[in-house]
Amino acid sequence: MPPDSGRTLVRQGSVLSLLTLGSRVLGLLREMTKASLLGTSALSDAFSVAFMIPNLFRRLFAEGSVAVAFIPTFKEYLLAEAGDRAGAAGEKAGLNESRAGKETAEFLSCAFTLLSFFVSMAVAAGILLSPLIIPLFGKEEFNETVFLTRLMFPFLGFISLAALFQGILNSLHVFTPPGLAPIVLNLVTILCAYGLFPFTKNPARAMAIGILAGGFLEAAVQFPFVLKKRRRFFFVSLGRALNNPGAQKVLRLIGPTVIGMAAYQINDLVSTALARNAGTGIVSSLQYSLRLQELILGVFAVSIGTVLLPDLAEYAKSLRWDIYNRRLIAAMDIIALVTVPITFFTLAQGETLIRLLFQNRSFNDESVRLTLSALRCHMPGLFFIALNRILAPAFYAQSDSKSPTLAGLISFGVNIGLAFLLVRPLRGAGIALALTLSSAVNTALLLAFLRRNPHVAVARALRSALAYTARLAVFSVLAAAPLLPLGPRLTAFFAGRGRLVSYGIPFALSACIFAAIGILLLFISRDKQATALVKMLRRRGKE
Repeated sequence: MPPDSGRTLVRQGSVLSLLTLGSRVLGLLREMTKASLLGTSALSDAFSVAFMIPNLFRRLFAEGSVAVAFIPTFKEYLLAEAGDRAGAAGEKAGLNESRAGKETAEFLSCAFTLLSFFVSMAVAAGILLSPLIIPLFGKEEFNETVFLTRLMFPFLGFISLAALFQGILNSLHVFTPPGLAPIVLNLVTILCAYGLFPFTKNPARAMAIGILAGGFLEAAVQFPFVLKKRRRFFFVSLGRALNNPGAQKVLRLIGPTVIGMAAYQINDLVSTALARNAGTGIVSSLQYSLRLQELILGVFAVSIGTVLLPDLAEYAKSLRWDIYNRRLIAAMDIIALVTVPITFFTLAQGETLIRLLFQNRSFNDESVRLTLSALRCHMPGLFFIALNRILAPAFYAQSDSKSPTLAGLISFGVNIGLAFLLVRPLRGAGIALALTLSSAVNTALLLAFLRRNPHVAVARALRSALAYTARLAVFSVLAAAPLLPLGPRLTAFFAGRGRLVSYGIPFALSACIFAAIGILLLFISRDKQATALVKMLRRRGKE
């Protein structure tokens, strides 16, 4: 029986969520390492800019292309293989299966060839043009920023291959190896940062070496599992790759995404340039704030989106729209259950959290202030960003890349306009607030565009999401209310006993109080998604 409920989605995403949690925690430790070694200095800004540039292209060649085009197309080949096996018998079945398998292998070889070609061109161009790009972000630490950018640009090639391997494995419903890969990246970066910086000119170079090595290993750890699934591919001629029907479909689907990603890159570049020109440390403070936000996104939102896309693609191709709708609604409700309470708790305890994770001699009170102002403006957008991670696969599953691209273009335009308006009065907080508001615009546009498909129950999903989100918001306010007077008293009581005790114990106690009140309210209201999660955990505990 196909999965059709929130319980199934939670169950499928639970293992991946745990792995992603480990990855995000290590990513947070990576940022803590950066805060410890670089703080919010000009060198820290230089590293942030240098890493941001290849990271932007990664979203086009890696995550963007795989989610938008590769997985839905590869899923069609897999369904054709399954259909041949089910519809034929005897010797004929073996022939059909062999033919379908050869077509799939040809498609994988062509996709691998095209990805390698375009990524290699981008890496070469990035290394050569770095001195022309970096001045857009200011001239402070110019030479070091150029060096770091050139050093880390090959990371794009490794991470793009890792994304291709992830797309293959996820399409085959294998999620554990891709979940392990980012853990390797973050762990290697941390080890290199501390292990190599005594032997390099500065700690930023040690971290850059770690990023490069981690990217290579992120691809390497997944490759054996691809081979284990008997999915092999080789380099073919560029002409042969371009003439492959599957590769042509992938390119057609990516086409609109290229436009959208170009707008995204311009948006990110402009925002970073505005941040760097707004003062020293603004770029880094925004990065620290985003890391905290991404920790929450990665724990569940990204995992749900990763699990959801192959299933939605299968249901859309087989016209099983009822299951499609139930999965989408369940995913939206679960996203609200995760993000809404955490948003309110983080707004109440943001300063304690930042001091606990980052504060040291390099990350001083001014660094805390800058990061907190950004975090308070980033966190209200958490729900919208997470929801977009769920809504976008609903389009990609239908081989529709134009609608989310158009929504992205409009929202990115809104982001740039608001960033220009808000950066002068609010500095880094203005850029963070612009991202939050534009994310809300993006969510509204995605829902509006999704209504054009009569098979997708957008109105029912929206009613369910709004009602559920409103209830969770009320519960979260009630749970956070006691923390406003109690939090400062706890911090004052434990002050002066070391960072871990002074901020860790008050934060942990506040989290327990908030969670206890929230869980009690969910229990009293007999919340359906929370009940499903508890039942799943009980079953696992008995296994």
